[in-house]
Amino acid sequence: MVFELDSKKLEFPHPSYAEKDGLLAIGGDLSADRLLLAYSNGIFPWFSDDTPILWYAPDPRFVIYPSKIKISKSMASSMRKNTFSISIDQNFNNVISSCSSIHRKDQEGTWITADMIKAYTKLYEMGYVHSVEVWQGGTLVGGLYGVLINGVFCGESMFSSVPNASKAALIYLAQEIDLQLIDCQFHTPHLESMGGEYISLPDYLEILTKDPRYEQSL
Repeated sequence: MVFELDSKKLEFPHPSYAEKDGLLAIGGDLSADRLLLAYSNGIFPWFSDDTPILWYAPDPRFVIYPSKIKISKSMASSMRKNTFSISIDQNFNNVISSCSSIHRKDQEGTWITADMIKAYTKLYEMGYVHSVEVWQGGTLVGGLYGVLINGVFCGESMFSSVPNASKAALIYLAQEIDLQLIDCQFHTPHLESMGGEYISLPDYLEILTKDPRYEQSL
């Protein structure tokens, strides 16, 4: 069943109660405390301007283990040629803005609403959200951002304005940052080609909570 959240209470139902499509709850708000509580329990918001806030906890969960990321021959060749330069947390505002505005095939509009940009900017300022920026000739051509909770990077969105830029961002994230897991949330063929796989929600939650040594800073 889908639960209706009380905006005055900072709580969520257990993620195992989610519907088959992953929908768990409706309502609440996008306060920093609620978002951090959600991500700490394997829950994330996903909605559009014409819907209320919707909270998801898919089972199974689509993830990438950093050690298993797949790099194609063409991508490896591009990396050897130093086609891109990559940075972390140097241009978050432009990354999230680009993710919200870039055209995506078979998708109308965006789930990255003005309210979501405001909420994730707050989490970025608190050190829980991070961005990876991909540059070419001094121009931002790709990147990604997400929430880092206990060594699990919950990827929210990525963009690419030139071929392979978003792939470069994901590979950098997997290879250069000490992570337990990259949470892709939902399946896409693109992420599957880079090593994405399904794990059960209980297995995901075990990874999310098992190692307190991880910190939020990069």
